[in-house]
Amino acid sequence: MTQPAAFFLAPEAPSLHAGGGGMRSASLLEYLRSKYHKVDVAGFTLPRHSRRAPACIGRNAVRLLRGRPPLLDRYSGFEDQVQRQLRGHYRIAVIEHFWCAPYAATLRPQADLLVLDLHNVESALARSHAQAMRGLKSIAFRRFSAAYERLEREWLGRFDIVLVASDEDRRRVEQPHAASLPNAAVYPNALPEIPAPDVPESNCIVFSGNLEYHPNVAAVRWFHSRIWPRLRERIPGLEWRLVGRNPHAIADLVRGDDRIRITGAFDDAVAELAAAKVCIVPLLSGSGTRFKILEAWAAGRAVVSTTIGAEGLGAHSGEHLLIADEPASFAKAVIDALETPELRRRLGTNGRSLYEQCFTWPAAWRNLEKLGL
Repeated sequence: MTQPAAFFLAPEAPSLHAGGGGMRSASLLEYLRSKYHKVDVAGFTLPRHSRRAPACIGRNAVRLLRGRPPLLDRYSGFEDQVQRQLRGHYRIAVIEHFWCAPYAATLRPQADLLVLDLHNVESALARSHAQAMRGLKSIAFRRFSAAYERLEREWLGRFDIVLVASDEDRRRVEQPHAASLPNAAVYPNALPEIPAPDVPESNCIVFSGNLEYHPNVAAVRWFHSRIWPRLRERIPGLEWRLVGRNPHAIADLVRGDDRIRITGAFDDAVAELAAAKVCIVPLLSGSGTRFKILEAWAAGRAVVSTTIGAEGLGAHSGEHLLIADEPASFAKAVIDALETPELRRRLGTNGRSLYEQCFTWPAAWRNLEKLGL
């Protein structure tokens, strides 16, 4: 008997080299392709718009007045195009990101099972940004958080299954939907099974990610101003490497320091992280879970993170990584790891073990198999 087909709608290209969103989508798409004889994949070709500051401010001011979050607004209005991508009836239809949740109305008539994959809980993500910022940006994110809360109440209950990245995110979506959202389930962020790289340590620390993503920009700014000067003075010759796409976005923040190196993106990010002694995750806002930590664990390297950076991974400070939230304690944690080879080896080994047990594709796919997907 021929297996039924699946439909996969993704606003970001599923790819291991396209940031965290593309990596999560790639994991789920690979699973569907292993289970269904045919998977139709649809994306978006968005109209071009100016990225100059005045144009961005103008667009977002209108969105703010309308109470319509930017990404949801950006990806709305393509119902006819999505309809044209459908090729009959599907056993399962998956929508990636809450930004595209309204397309449930288009897909529902042509799918037995409708699944929404939440990379983040957008209301919580916007709320955390508001708490980490000041002034008009904080006000804007609070308003967008409230808009997302309203939209989540409207749309999440229309799906048969809602996938989230962690138990923390599952609780966030269930609390306001206790009666109408019984099928929220954890599907963790994960990486393919990656052999432990054999790369010698360099006298460096590394921060990785899409360097244009504003939580990463804020993390670089905070670390550079509050923590890096302490490390630079304490550890002779220590280099700070910034690895990831869109390095132009943070270039001005770190310009003029010959011990900070911006490397750009690498096809093999795990091997690049393995060259560091310590991987830092000084995030001040976020939701979901961080691929930068999973990649560091796959590399077998010690991680120092804020609490919000490590959220959702089930990791314990002192066992799988070190957690610190104040500049002085974060700096001390990095220094302890740099100056204590046994500590960073133990953290790297334990982190690698947790990755192998819980955050490889086969490990994550077991959660989907339990759901009957």
